[in-house]
Amino acid sequence: MEITIKLNDMSHRYAVYHIFNIFYTFDDIKFVEESAQFEVEIDEKIKLKNDKIERVYDFDEERNKECIKRAVFKFLEEVTGDNYPWGTLIGIRPSKIALKLLSEGKSNEEVLKYFSDKYLASVEKTQLCIDVAEKEKSFVNKKENSIAVYIGMPFCPTRCLYCSFAANPIAGCKSLVELYLESLYKEIKAISSYIDEKQLYVESVYFGGGTPTSINNEQFHETIKLVYNSFVKCRNVKEFTVECGRPDSITEEKLKSMKEYDVTRISINPQSMNDDTLKVIGRHHTVESVKEKFNLARKLGFDNINMDIILGLPNEGIDEVENTVRQIKDLSPDSLTIHGLSIKRASRLHENIVLKHEVSIAKQDELVKMYKATNNLALSIGLEPYYMYRQKNMVGNMENLGFSKPGKECIYNIEMIEERQTIIALGADAVSKVVNLETGKIKRFGNVKDVREYADRIDEMIEKKINLLDTIY
Repeated sequence: MEITIKLNDMSHRYAVYHIFNIFYTFDDIKFVEESAQFEVEIDEKIKLKNDKIERVYDFDEERNKECIKRAVFKFLEEVTGDNYPWGTLIGIRPSKIALKLLSEGKSNEEVLKYFSDKYLASVEKTQLCIDVAEKEKSFVNKKENSIAVYIGMPFCPTRCLYCSFAANPIAGCKSLVELYLESLYKEIKAISSYIDEKQLYVESVYFGGGTPTSINNEQFHETIKLVYNSFVKCRNVKEFTVECGRPDSITEEKLKSMKEYDVTRISINPQSMNDDTLKVIGRHHTVESVKEKFNLARKLGFDNINMDIILGLPNEGIDEVENTVRQIKDLSPDSLTIHGLSIKRASRLHENIVLKHEVSIAKQDELVKMYKATNNLALSIGLEPYYMYRQKNMVGNMENLGFSKPGKECIYNIEMIEERQTIIALGADAVSKVVNLETGKIKRFGNVKDVREYADRIDEMIEKKINLLDTIY
């Protein structure tokens, strides 16, 4: 559907667009000069109207974009009848706001008032930010030489319907795998030498993707061995995570390789515990295989297993989510990451919803119920919220929220979100973030996304990354 807006002052277009995008995420929002569904006039007051409702809002003491966003939000809330508990807040890291306010000595009540007054955020969501910020406090005060290392594997068994990342279906890329690994190994060795030379402390190592376990047993063993020897062995690393991903790529041999090389945390990600949904989103595994691989990992001694689930998946309603909740509860993972579906324009899912209308997404009131059900699940198995982030174009304008048992928090996840520690990222499409703790400034360097180009330009990637690191170290 097309949403048309007539705006008398286009300097406010950005603020107006983002609030309309909360309520009309999958629609084509356009600004036109006449014959519009909505009219927005911003002069001495803020006037909004459609064919049924007209409202006028005063500016607050400060005449700024936040006043405009609040007025547009209140108007659209009345027009649609939908409830968006984050209010006008569209930032990726809401817990950083709470953490900053608490660090300045603000009380919980003052933080609650700040979020309500500025963003129209609900008490529930603000309290969630406060809870996460309190948990993060003990993790974010870092020494200058403390870093994290990320290694990316840009291959997956298949490409999920909602995916927009560098995740190439491995069946059609077998000729590229060895080429990629050769280049990745070169980058790993170069950065390991740099870390030794600068005497940097590696606090955490995260092997993600894509799906690291999509490569074969022998390739996986050699890769884990090299990562261990380069970044973990004799370094007093606090955490070594491997995102195993889908059960159809996990083997007993790979799990044993991870135990051999001191992997402390793994993630087995069903996304849904409904077989029909798994087929729709392009995952070639079953609910039973999730349980089988989870129980095998437990049998082999893994005592810190995360599971990911996604809310708002195509054709899923509250009944399907409650089924997922029941089955995850029986497995009782050590941490649980609840994602809201983010529909990127580069994904097949965006095409299937917006252009072809082949699948449906739950309405807002049902999405709110889904979040409550999964939050209750986490609390029922003794998990506490510890990190949070949000994405653009998330269904329901909700959040991604990580829960864990006390002491099982993923350090890397916290550092990635709070941006208080340098992260050196290796592999195709991996983005390094170099943090200057004195100034708070962050410089980024991204490796190229295409696997062949990454291999062709690996020496250049290494040189540029080291040059950036040299500006701090």
